[in-house]
Amino acid sequence: MGISPKEFLIKLVQKGVVDQQVASQYEVDSLKRNLPIDRYLLQYTNISSEEIMKTKADLLNVPYVNISTTAVDPQALKFIPQAIAERHTIMPYMYDQQAKKLYVATSDPLNVSLQDFIEMKTGSKAVLALALEEDIAKSITVAYTKNLSPEVEQALQQVAPAKPAQETPSIQTSTDFTNAPIAKIVNTILEFAVKSRASDIHIEAQELKTRIRYRIDGILQEKLSLPASIHESLVSRIKILSEMKIDEKRIPQDGRFNFKTPEEEIDLRVSTLPTVHGEKIVMRLLRKSGGMPTLQELGLDGSQLQRFEEGISRSYGIVLVTGPTGSGKTTTLYSVLNKLNTKAVNIVTLEDPVEYQIEGINQVQINSQAGLTFAAGLKSFLRQDPNIILVGEIRDKETTQLAIQAALTGHLVFSTLHTNDSATAVPRLTDLGGEPFLIASVLSVIMAQRIVRRVCDNCKETYEPPTEVQQKVKDVLGPVLPKQYQDGAPVLLTRGKKCEECNNSGYKGRIGIYEILRTSPAINDLVLKGASSHEIEQQAQKEGMILMKQDGFLKAVKGITTIEEVMRVTETS
Repeated sequence: MGISPKEFLIKLVQKGVVDQQVASQYEVDSLKRNLPIDRYLLQYTNISSEEIMKTKADLLNVPYVNISTTAVDPQALKFIPQAIAERHTIMPYMYDQQAKKLYVATSDPLNVSLQDFIEMKTGSKAVLALALEEDIAKSITVAYTKNLSPEVEQALQQVAPAKPAQETPSIQTSTDFTNAPIAKIVNTILEFAVKSRASDIHIEAQELKTRIRYRIDGILQEKLSLPASIHESLVSRIKILSEMKIDEKRIPQDGRFNFKTPEEEIDLRVSTLPTVHGEKIVMRLLRKSGGMPTLQELGLDGSQLQRFEEGISRSYGIVLVTGPTGSGKTTTLYSVLNKLNTKAVNIVTLEDPVEYQIEGINQVQINSQAGLTFAAGLKSFLRQDPNIILVGEIRDKETTQLAIQAALTGHLVFSTLHTNDSATAVPRLTDLGGEPFLIASVLSVIMAQRIVRRVCDNCKETYEPPTEVQQKVKDVLGPVLPKQYQDGAPVLLTRGKKCEECNNSGYKGRIGIYEILRTSPAINDLVLKGASSHEIEQQAQKEGMILMKQDGFLKAVKGITTIEEVMRVTETS
């Protein structure tokens, strides 16, 4: 069944993906090139492949699956051998045990003879879902050879079928969770996390399966699907490792344990949460080796680095790092403390929690139940003869006033704030009880930051983006646009072609993008007058501040990241 270009493009216009004028151009061009409309859009436009395939699936009235980002169920793989999957370019990705349905990705979901062949071969009802042919070919290699699935499948074969949920006793016997296959599955999950540079592992109970997701380079990726029947055994195994109560399933719990590989040792912070279908587990991986990154390695360079180093080289004042949760503020502060850590200074930190231990620095962990809050700890710190103080977060009036007092009495104070940009930190401090004349006298530098993914070095390619994207780059960068593009030359950008090295994402590793506001007499005058964050930002720009989006676009033009990544993390600011 063919789809007319007009029908396809009307759907895209209705979704707001393209406007009517552009859609008409695409229709004419696809007919000139004698290409099916979906193939034309994939090859010659910037519309995402996912959007194109979703639209095609809607029009064909079939399911759609993004097989490159979908976790493959190890049970589904055993139904179709790799040779058959490669011959027909199909990918079994999920098996519903109760309904005896096998879900298979294909580029031709209306192929009835293919459906009959799969059903005859497997003895299960086949559900064909539309997927991009290139993605299917890549996923076959990964799933059958290099993914978690083979090791986990071997372990699953050794696990005895679990009893129905209603028959499961409230306290499990030790044989359930020390069971060797379950231990092997947990080890495989952890080993894969270390190899893939994951920062977090999410183990989530769903109605028909247990979903394993990894946060790799800041993005959650589903990598494995397990039968729901082994979920409780999996949770119990992790609870035992983390020294939690295995029979307590009604309230959240916290724990931690170490995991060693031949290359490194990992400290895992574990958190459980009761959900409708069972307990969810999140494990944060904290690497004990590898050293603290330098400011340059984090992504600071040129004038940005110079402005920040000038701010942190003072003997007193307040240095703030701002951004949402997960934007790398703690890592930046640890990097700064590591740089300033010498035998000549006394550094004390107050954190919630202490994530990395740095030799030579006195680190204190918050304990609210015992009365050790940021404010209480800061009061005690001033009697410890410190040169440098780090307060994990300024979140209330008392902490704000104590931090300002500490800076006024000759201490260098570092802290974080949850604001979208650097200029907004000033009115935020005022809202938290800081007097404008005191803020103006102690504030040294404010850094706002986000983290973007790096383009994979193994599969990167340079390309010339569409005219509208080039114009956007020039508009955003303005006076900081590199000289080679100021004479009208086309702006060249970089992207990843997707390879095994980067898990078919096109990205590998991360880097920060920054906005650094250094105080000056003019900015201090604005603070005293109670000026808005917009006025402060405008003055800072006149004095040479590069906005965060500009720093991101500069890194995109240099081939370090992509415009899409920069927009993803800055569009809320």
